[in-house]
Amino acid sequence: MKNRLRILITGCGAPGIAGTIYSLRNNHDERDIFIIGTDTKDEVVGKYLCDRFYAIPAANQKAEYTNGLFSVCKNEKIDIVIPQNTSELITLSGQKELFASIGTSLLISATSALEKANDKFRLMQICRECGVPAGDFYLVDSFENLLKCACELGWPDKKVVIKPPVSNGLRGVRIIDESMDMKKLFYEEKPTSMFIKMENLKIILGTDFPSLIITEYLPGDEFSVDILKTNGRIAVVPRKRDIIRSGITFAGSIEKNNEIINYSKILARKLDLNYCFGFQFKIDPEGVPKILEANPRVQGTMVMSTISGANLIYSAVKNLRGEDYPEFNIDWNSKFYRYWGGIGIVRNNTVQI
Repeated sequence: MKNRLRILITGCGAPGIAGTIYSLRNNHDERDIFIIGTDTKDEVVGKYLCDRFYAIPAANQKAEYTNGLFSVCKNEKIDIVIPQNTSELITLSGQKELFASIGTSLLISATSALEKANDKFRLMQICRECGVPAGDFYLVDSFENLLKCACELGWPDKKVVIKPPVSNGLRGVRIIDESMDMKKLFYEEKPTSMFIKMENLKIILGTDFPSLIITEYLPGDEFSVDILKTNGRIAVVPRKRDIIRSGITFAGSIEKNNEIINYSKILARKLDLNYCFGFQFKIDPEGVPKILEANPRVQGTMVMSTISGANLIYSAVKNLRGEDYPEFNIDWNSKFYRYWGGIGIVRNNTVQI
């Protein structure tokens, strides 16, 4: 076993960067890991948490992005790349042989699995095929169709949700709610609300637009599910998102929800995802967990699983290198609270708060 590893983590401006680094440094082998970070922006918090940092082109500039990342990996003699951005996954998955030529492995699933997991409409169709609960949903490409399908879902008496089939984070996600008090929203809510009325949505979208998914609104608890799937082994750690701000878990609790664990195993095998990834479920009015989306990469708050006794990120690294990892002893009473911290830079010295 090579004692020291050189690992590159992309997306160092992501909210979960500190958790990913924590999971690597606090590994059960007490292994020395040298961490190189990258991001499209030069000044991001992960720059000051990693051992070394590089700014590279964005993933939508496919050739420039690949060349930039490849150059860093070659110069730094990187053993493993851990991608943290959804937008780069498909591009990277097709370049495994290129990176392998310099001895670098990519912690990423096959392209075919990523394409299924990233497309929310296709994902929900697959869930129906394999018996994993999904809310009622439609694919629409005009406002007339959107309005018709919204009515099928019970709007305007019920809330409905719209979102793009392929997107990052909460981009394009809105809850259409006709009971919303716009004046109260203006005076009492911060200008980051996901709620909108149909008439305002029409002004934004116009009559024709790229395809959107419209689904029923699920009012219950939301769960993120951390998963490690390797060589027939699969570990599933559901965590309830008790407080969510801007799509990020600020308070959460590990929960042994056997329904969600079972559905996650079925879906993980059906999609053929590997290494670290996750799903999101929400509970419907009858208490049934229904799929929201898949995240076929390291999730932003996957460190919750690490502190509960399941270091899925480091174990995935070990598996990718052909090493065995131990069974997990999960403390199902674990909780997590996020707080606003920061990095201070004074005369080239960093202070973590």
